[in-house]
Amino acid sequence: MAKKVVASLQTAGKNYTKVIKMVRSPKTGAYSFKESVLHVEDVKNYLAKK
Repeated sequence: MAKKVVASLQTAGKNYTKVIKMVRSPKTGAYSFKESVLHVEDVKNYLAKK
């Protein structure tokens, strides 16, 4: 799956990046990961949100 995202990012342009954020579940306390493809300018705002 990662190869597909990387390949599409190379053809779409250099302005997008794949971001992986670690999120803690409020019920169980376990950590999970959220992956998303964002524009380079939106990365700091995405990581700053809780």
